[in-house]
Amino acid sequence: MYELDFHFVSVNCIKFYKALAQNQLEDSPPKELGNLKILKRLLLDQNQLEGSIPKELGNLTNLERLSVSENRLSGTIPKEIGDIHTLTELILDQNQLEGSLPEELGNLRNLETLTLSVNNFNGTIPQIFGNFKKLTDLNLLGSSMEGPIPSTLSLLSNLTALRISDLMGPNMPFPDLKNLTKLRRLILKNCSLNGSIPDYIGQNMSDLNTLDLSFNNLTGEIPETLKILGTGKQKHVFLTSNSLSRVNWSWITNGERNWDLSYNNFTERPPLIDCSFMNLNSVSSYSSFEKESWCLTKNLPCPITPNHKSLFINCGGDNLNHNGHEYEQDKRPEGISNFVSMNLKWGYSSTGVYMGDEDNKTPDFLATNNFSLKTDAEIYDTARLAPLSLKYYGLCLEKGKYKVQLHFAEIMYSDDQAYSSLGKRIFNVKIQGIVVLKDYNIVERSGGVGKSVTETFDATVSGSTLEIHLYWVGRGIAKFPHVGLYGPLISAITITKIIVILVLLVLWMTGYLGGNQHENHDVSGIPLQIGRFTLSQMRAATDNFNPVNKIGEGGFGPVYRGVLSDGSLIAVKQRSSRSQQGNREFISEVGIMSGLEHPNLVRLYGCCIEGDQLLLVYEYMENNSLARALFGNKENPNGLDWPTRKKICLGVAKGLAYLHEESRLTIIHRDVKATNILLDRYLNAKISDFGMAKLDERGDSHIGTQVAGTEGYMAPEYKMGGQLTVKADVYSFGIVALEIVMGKSNSSFAPSYQFQNLLDWVRNLKQEGNLMELVDSRLGSDYDQEEVMVAIHVALRCTHVSAANRPSMASVVSMLEGRVAAQELISGTASGVSMLEGMVAAQELITGPPVSNDDHEALRNTFQHMVEGNVSESEISI
Repeated sequence: MYELDFHFVSVNCIKFYKALAQNQLEDSPPKELGNLKILKRLLLDQNQLEGSIPKELGNLTNLERLSVSENRLSGTIPKEIGDIHTLTELILDQNQLEGSLPEELGNLRNLETLTLSVNNFNGTIPQIFGNFKKLTDLNLLGSSMEGPIPSTLSLLSNLTALRISDLMGPNMPFPDLKNLTKLRRLILKNCSLNGSIPDYIGQNMSDLNTLDLSFNNLTGEIPETLKILGTGKQKHVFLTSNSLSRVNWSWITNGERNWDLSYNNFTERPPLIDCSFMNLNSVSSYSSFEKESWCLTKNLPCPITPNHKSLFINCGGDNLNHNGHEYEQDKRPEGISNFVSMNLKWGYSSTGVYMGDEDNKTPDFLATNNFSLKTDAEIYDTARLAPLSLKYYGLCLEKGKYKVQLHFAEIMYSDDQAYSSLGKRIFNVKIQGIVVLKDYNIVERSGGVGKSVTETFDATVSGSTLEIHLYWVGRGIAKFPHVGLYGPLISAITITKIIVILVLLVLWMTGYLGGNQHENHDVSGIPLQIGRFTLSQMRAATDNFNPVNKIGEGGFGPVYRGVLSDGSLIAVKQRSSRSQQGNREFISEVGIMSGLEHPNLVRLYGCCIEGDQLLLVYEYMENNSLARALFGNKENPNGLDWPTRKKICLGVAKGLAYLHEESRLTIIHRDVKATNILLDRYLNAKISDFGMAKLDERGDSHIGTQVAGTEGYMAPEYKMGGQLTVKADVYSFGIVALEIVMGKSNSSFAPSYQFQNLLDWVRNLKQEGNLMELVDSRLGSDYDQEEVMVAIHVALRCTHVSAANRPSMASVVSMLEGRVAAQELISGTASGVSMLEGMVAAQELITGPPVSNDDHEALRNTFQHMVEGNVSESEISI
């Protein structure tokens, strides 16, 4: 076996080419490789190659094995590959290849292995596959191709493994595969198959040890011919998530088989009350409800009165105390096709078998760390694994909103280098059926092997069950996968009900309001659904409010960076003893933010009310504020590029549109400016600081109020006359949009004899036709001029002197996204209202106002009744 020096190639001596696999090679594969005509093996897997596959590889007429697995290659497969008639192995999986497969591939009649999984191909699976008569292994998992499965596959009588998944397109009949008698693995998962399961699978395929037909639309009866699949070796049958209705349970529960029949629609329940039976997973598979067999019923209804408010699971480990909570052990070894329930409190359902390990009768689905763990928390010492699908269920939970924390640490690899060479663990996560993590990579998210990371989400329980689903979608696996090194892995689960805190009542009872209730009329009586933290937790997180952790200060008080015991980063606002409006801002911030959820609003995790301390706890924003990124970032003097600025501008617009028109209550921020727009690790914009926010109870009517805000950002009608509407926020947004274009702060503009303020100067440039002079010189010429002009025109319209002539924020979003032409926004009708605003107004007449005044009044009455003593203490949850 010869190795090849990539720079010095001796064509006369090279017969094998193997040394370039797993070497972190970058750039594009050189076309000069086509000159190595004696080459027999070209293995370039697990590198970082980009670009396209060189068509010159078609000159390698002696090549037997070609593998470019796990790279970043794009483009189409060159038709010239079809000229390599000597190929026996073609492995192109886990790239970004696209287009349809060239007809010339049909010339590769000596192929024995063809792997095209995890790519972006389009078009149907071609009939040319029928030419590969010597093929033993065909892998099309996650290839993005469309159905139907071609009938020519029935000609591949030597196939021992056929793996196809996630076929796009309409429902299709089950393919004719009765001639594939040598199959050992048949996977047709999520292929839009309908009809019944054919009898020949059991009759003709005596060597079949893995059958996966899950996530299809199969109906009717499970054929009794499948009972043959129990003789000799361990067999695995996965039929979850179909619409099967009939089965003979007597032979299903006998023999050495692992059956996953969950999520079907059987009309006769199995002769079992306990769903945790041997190697049968029948959870949610029964069409009716019986109290004794609740686990068989759809959505897992609680057979008793729901009484749980929290859940703590140490996945794969023993009972332990962490962060003041008792985490329950999770050490049951079952995992191939099982449902395990723990005393009507929680359970898990696991599906799948690791590739290459189909005959192992005792696979290990529990992991214990044997390497260097870079965290002190014990909950990361263990984990539960699954090759395909792992579901955890919180059972018999009370209805309401819950905070779900998923704790991860990669403990199956020795170090980062091993992780790079042996494949990557990539999986998806759903909570209550909604994808919350896509292509999730623990090592990438945490920063390395052995490092911990916690992901936090909100979820709503409307019945009594909370479902967390972790599942593998075919990405990240090495060509020769090791057991346990792919598929979902999780270390611990924390589920807590979001406590309903009637903050105003708490503050009133403890004397914070001092009886001066009219000043806090904005949020009176609103139930606040947020978490509650203790002062000791906050001191531990911030190292006793160490000045080293101080990241800013505002009118409310200092802001500290903190780390919770589970590793979660937080930002903690502490009320300053010198703050003149601390109490009021605390009430306003908590009262308004507790009910808000939007990607472009900073998330309020909770608060702390203890002794004389008022603390607010937020998600931590890694990139500080927009002001720092644009005006004061010495680490990046070139500022933000234009695509990022456009994304930020659009994000702020969407956040304000939500506050004004999409949330349950219409909210006016009153202090939109660059310092109150924070940036997360991906430079997504999030509006913060709601201490001055007001509720607009009467839609677009004027609110007479004491003026509050920042000079240079306040709308003229509000600054001069105290008349407040949502259009005041629109004006402030316009100023911020101009700052984003210019890269300069409005507050830094010095008045002159020609121009009194920034807007005077901008409008003068517009009259002169020189608006492009506004563009930040740091951008150079690297920006889209049309997009910049759109942003400028939107900003000018938002800063119109007349509030009536300013667009709504929904209109602004439409404009920035390009869904409304620029001239529609810029030109107005005779009445001074733009065509776009007229369209939006017409739509509002059809759909109705976003907020019900009756509902709002009912919320206000709640607090009044409590103050008057009409609500008992037992009805108050703190």
